[in-house]
Amino acid sequence: MTDDLSRKRLGRGLAALIGDMDKPAPAAGAARIGADGRVPIEFVGPNPRNPRRSFAEAELTDLAQSIREHGIVQPVVVRPAPGTGGGRYEIIAGERRWRAAQRAGLTEIPIIIRDVDDRVALELAIIENVQRADLNPIEEAQGYQQLIDEHSYTQADLGQVIGKSRSHVANTLRLLKLPEGIREMLVDGSLSAGHARTLVTAEDPAGLARRIVEEGLSVRQAEALAQEPARVPDSRVRHSERLPKDADTLALEKALSDATGLKVTISHGQKGGEIRIAYRTLEQLDEICRRLGS
Repeated sequence: MTDDLSRKRLGRGLAALIGDMDKPAPAAGAARIGADGRVPIEFVGPNPRNPRRSFAEAELTDLAQSIREHGIVQPVVVRPAPGTGGGRYEIIAGERRWRAAQRAGLTEIPIIIRDVDDRVALELAIIENVQRADLNPIEEAQGYQQLIDEHSYTQADLGQVIGKSRSHVANTLRLLKLPEGIREMLVDGSLSAGHARTLVTAEDPAGLARRIVEEGLSVRQAEALAQEPARVPDSRVRHSERLPKDADTLALEKALSDATGLKVTISHGQKGGEIRIAYRTLEQLDEICRRLGS
């Protein structure tokens, strides 16, 4: 009886040993994930395609102090790092926490692993940063443009993925058309996104940007200045006043105004003319562009 019991125990021990031998060995240099989901911090690295580029020193210092006292409350979202053979991880969301944890002297951090491709990883990074308002307007615009360029997203697709309207996506992308100096002001916080959107359609965006900063103008004040029509030479004004519009031109203006819901004016002469469509908001401009492009 004792021999049978011993043989059974020996059999179970051999079976367990064989089972362990069948399990793949950890990759050389691979991180071992603890029962609490923690890994050594050196096995986690940043995503080179992360839309967030700016990390304020003061914020990192404050967060590091908080981590020293309370630890990392929210795990860092990662994925297996491409091309490493497993065991190392690339950050999807939480790079600021990872940087602050290093400053705080942590040797391990909690992680949540998501096995996703480049497209989904970029989506998740943008969504997490947009929801937490961690991206400056230029970083947000560059992230949207990256999804469009690399993964053929439309503006409508982007709006659905990140939970924003298509007009928000369109207006944010327009910020990339601003001069480099103004974009730097957006990055360092001298200008807000609301101010920047008024500059997109301004005749002198750099001059208006300087006025906004120097005079501390509100977004409403900046919008009013951006919408001021260009000064027309007195000779042109007097000439147009001497030539009243005929009934056909007035009727066409009314028809176009009714169709667009915006004020449309037509002026023409012997050498041609022009049509002007007046808008009050960037959403109206977006609608004009959509109609002209359809």
